[in-house]
Amino acid sequence: MLFQIKSYLKFLWHSKNEHAVHSPFVFTLITKCFYDKKPKPEYTVLNNYRNLLLASNNTIEVTDFGAGSKIFKSNTRQIAQIAKTAGISPKRAELLFRITNYFQPESILEIGTSLGLATAALSLGNQKSKITTLEGCPETAKIAQNQFKQFGLTNINSVVTEFESYLSDLRKSTLNFGLIYFDGNHSKKATLDYFEQLIPTVTNETVWIFDDIHWSPEMEQAWEIIKAHPKVKVTIDTFQWGLVFFRYEQEKEHFIIRT
Repeated sequence: MLFQIKSYLKFLWHSKNEHAVHSPFVFTLITKCFYDKKPKPEYTVLNNYRNLLLASNNTIEVTDFGAGSKIFKSNTRQIAQIAKTAGISPKRAELLFRITNYFQPESILEIGTSLGLATAALSLGNQKSKITTLEGCPETAKIAQNQFKQFGLTNINSVVTEFESYLSDLRKSTLNFGLIYFDGNHSKKATLDYFEQLIPTVTNETVWIFDDIHWSPEMEQAWEIIKAHPKVKVTIDTFQWGLVFFRYEQEKEHFIIRT
């Protein structure tokens, strides 16, 4: 916790808003998407999705293949508590909706479904997109799948799998994803492994979002390595997320932006 506080204070010191951005691409993204304050009907759906989970009294046995939890000490967890403390926040879900709606990716990959709070935001952001969401825990995935059905989110393909094996097979295919949301394993090794495995799928329009880039010293190291990769052109650090763009025509630039 102390590490994250220090990281956040450092972020605040270095972060800027749109007035300090000279890249037209990033300036437009910030003003038209990040800072879009207009109400959206989809926000009500996201709120209802969350409230249904928060109202649940059920518990599940979670299979955790990731870096573990800083919140839960046991693998027997209440659904409501997972939604409250481990899922994407309401503010971030709305931002993820806006990013998806802004870029309109035709295909989306999510690594780490959990209860599907972020998946719902991706789905509503572009209801014509094809979403593949990966989850290692069968019990957690089952809850998310029921939620998708209840809210009529029909563009989601929920896959229960170990991420490494799925991505290894994916590398042999010719699939491309317009947007990838990385929220499955907050360790340096796993994050960089996913990065390397998925690099062959990028196009000029690809958007990658890495969750919890300041979660630990290791995750910050992983973020620095990603920023330095020769194929990465533009990165945006919003503290919670690191956004990565591969736009060949752009100069290599890094931005630290308050959202």
